[in-house]
Amino acid sequence: MDLTVIWAFIIAFAVFAYVVMDGFDLGIGILFPTFRVGQGRNRAMNSIAPVWDGNETWLVLGGGGLFAAFPLAYAVILPATYPLIIAMLLGLVFRGVAFEYRWRDPAHEKFWDLAFFGGSLVAAMSQGMILGALLQGIEVDGRAYAGSWWDWLTPYTFLTGLGTVAGYALLGSTWLIWKLDGGVQAHARYVAFRAAIATILLMGAVSLYNITLNPEYAAHWLSAPEVYWVAPVPIVTALVAVALIRTIRGTGNSAPFWLAIALFFLGMSGLGVTIWPNVVPPSITIWDAAAPERSQEFMLVGVALTLPLIIAYTVWAYWVFRGKVGAEGYH
Repeated sequence: MDLTVIWAFIIAFAVFAYVVMDGFDLGIGILFPTFRVGQGRNRAMNSIAPVWDGNETWLVLGGGGLFAAFPLAYAVILPATYPLIIAMLLGLVFRGVAFEYRWRDPAHEKFWDLAFFGGSLVAAMSQGMILGALLQGIEVDGRAYAGSWWDWLTPYTFLTGLGTVAGYALLGSTWLIWKLDGGVQAHARYVAFRAAIATILLMGAVSLYNITLNPEYAAHWLSAPEVYWVAPVPIVTALVAVALIRTIRGTGNSAPFWLAIALFFLGMSGLGVTIWPNVVPPSITIWDAAAPERSQEFMLVGVALTLPLIIAYTVWAYWVFRGKVGAEGYH
């Protein structure tokens, strides 16, 4: 049993859980200006009010797990993306403050709506560009970051940032299709269709860019025998994309959201295949960056105890607040 591989999958699971759960929160913020002032915006915000704060637990688990299990990766990635991480954290702060103060300071509701939108957009764009900065490769000298302050700013990272914004908007709009009804749900379907098209096109653009970005990436997807193992990923992704478009344009409530999650899962799986076994492309593998084996064993005991509890209370929270958010803004 390779503890390093186990920890790689634990971190990947935490990142995926964060992207999905906080992704639809941020997506609603990104789409907020498109909803009508008043009941439309109030119902959209109330649909995530019981769960949005807990969703960020997964960000703490992913970041803390990376620091503990892969300290070398943490020490390289952070200096390479400091401006983006600072922007992301500020965006999340603005989003959180706006969420709380919007109800307590109605005299400045327009300002808080703008802060909610701006914080969500900045956080989503920053997260996407962090992903792009990692995928395009980080310059390393020995065991330290050797690049400049602006290495992360490239056309590729801008493309991955736009893809993340579109993907979060898709998650947010499909969540609203599930949780709302009436005119607000109809508007959510309208924006979900456009967000789905944008997400699919940007996923395709990033995938094609990846093949030209690094010869190793191209080898993972185009060389035998690897191509026989990875070929199902784009095929299933295309099928899920078609099903997603059909359900958005149909009458289903929860199906668009679950298909959007499936699309994200396939996208993240494809990215995992692209960079494996590196954790910091192009030169640091998961084994190079891993903590000592005894440390991994000790932390695994803690995760084995706490992760089921986190999953349990998350499932319980979503179960308690299941169902539609009515016109009065309550479940």
